[in-house]
Amino acid sequence: MSFSNLGLSPNVVSAVEAAGFETPTPIQANAIPIAVTGRDVLGIAQTGTGKTASFVLPMLTRLERGRARARMPRTLILEPTRELAAQVAEAFELLGKNHKLTVALLIGGVSYDEQDKKLDRGADVVIATPGRLLDHRERGKLLLNGIEILVVDEADRMLDMGFIPDIERVCKMLPFTRQTLFFSATMPPEIQRLADNFLHTPERIEVSPPATAASTIVQRLKKTSDAPAAKRQALRELMQEVDVKNAIIFCNRKKDVGVVYRSLHRHKFNVGALHGDMDQRQRMATLEAFRNGEIAFLVASDVAARGLDIPNVSHIFNYDVPVHPEDYVHRIGRTGRAGREGYAAMLVTPKDYKALKAIEAMLKEEITWLDGAIAPEEVAEAEAADRGNGRGRSRRGGRRGGQRTGRSRSEAKEAPASTSEPQNAAEGETAEPKRADDRRNDGRRGKRGQGKRAEGQQSAAQDRGKCNDAPRGKTQGGKSQGKTQGRTQGMGDHVPAFMMRPVRVP
Repeated sequence: MSFSNLGLSPNVVSAVEAAGFETPTPIQANAIPIAVTGRDVLGIAQTGTGKTASFVLPMLTRLERGRARARMPRTLILEPTRELAAQVAEAFELLGKNHKLTVALLIGGVSYDEQDKKLDRGADVVIATPGRLLDHRERGKLLLNGIEILVVDEADRMLDMGFIPDIERVCKMLPFTRQTLFFSATMPPEIQRLADNFLHTPERIEVSPPATAASTIVQRLKKTSDAPAAKRQALRELMQEVDVKNAIIFCNRKKDVGVVYRSLHRHKFNVGALHGDMDQRQRMATLEAFRNGEIAFLVASDVAARGLDIPNVSHIFNYDVPVHPEDYVHRIGRTGRAGREGYAAMLVTPKDYKALKAIEAMLKEEITWLDGAIAPEEVAEAEAADRGNGRGRSRRGGRRGGQRTGRSRSEAKEAPASTSEPQNAAEGETAEPKRADDRRNDGRRGKRGQGKRAEGQQSAAQDRGKCNDAPRGKTQGGKSQGKTQGRTQGMGDHVPAFMMRPVRVP
């Protein structure tokens, strides 16, 4: 089957052939003929299977008729990240070169002025992240009542990033007669409910089971310890054991991205970093350098895990086991794209064993270990250490029955600070009784202070009651109302200077 058999217009087919695409992928072959007719589509396919072209090509065919008006775009594409939005805009430039369409890219980290100018001229296609789209809408720069086609790309990523309420707001602003296309690699229940609410009798296209990895990707595991230095050493050994052309190294936290980047840079690796706190221009420049081969290794957070089409990524290294099992599929999906072979390896500590089992349960297969699996006793020891570092240890810490706990100084430094434990051995013998006495004395002083405060509040209430009971302008007990039982009311004898100034009568 070729693209000419999918119902696309001749201009679109010629642009696809000029771009070098000959055979459509399964998701493209099934989704494009339905989308061209105007029906709603719910597409589920693993990452790297060409979902972007599944909605870009039918949109180009349908947009050949008509033009957009100022501030009233005809189509809307929602993306979870700026990088994905910019990537879809590049796809429109490549595949829509035979069309004179105006594409507005509405993402954060960029000035509003250029975006406003494109909207004022009339944008046929708006590609946006939900936050920036709503900003333009609230500023009155964008009207959504002319939308003909809505595309929600990477819907499960929208859920993870908390964009579902924003998507619901946007969908309620759109015309009821629109066409809606949902594409995602996984379909959790929350996304299914959203699709049921805003799609009208959609055609469900599922070319592969949800949350599955491509069969062309070789997956491996490497055991390591929890010590940060040992873990970084294990990463370097893993990178040197295989023939790496270029690779993405995924970390769970932005802080770890910086730590791993500096460590690899010190060891003379050609490395770059990418995370959500970076400036947008810096992020785009880093991605472009990685695509061009100027950077061989890219240390990134999950901002690079979803939908980024970086061709010929040979290896993926997971420095951290992802928190959500679905993120593992998206991470390793950066390699082995479009039928190519890929390699993905992950560092696993004893504490990560449960998260690893969740990933294997989702994949319904076991991943091969490189140098032996983690022993059950190591897992039990790690779980016991976690329990020891939790709330129970802080409650059991300190002295019990006049005996010391026998914790070492290194354990005391690693454990959370607790007011009931001495911070070092030298303070242990004297500090604890003093703190106990201080607590008893503080309790007595606190009770006395509370009693005095209560008496003062009670007398003040009685004074206020007496003043309120007295007729206004009269005295009480031979004293003026301004003073009650020796307590000054109002300003007393002091009058501010500004009240003594003479008043000018006109």
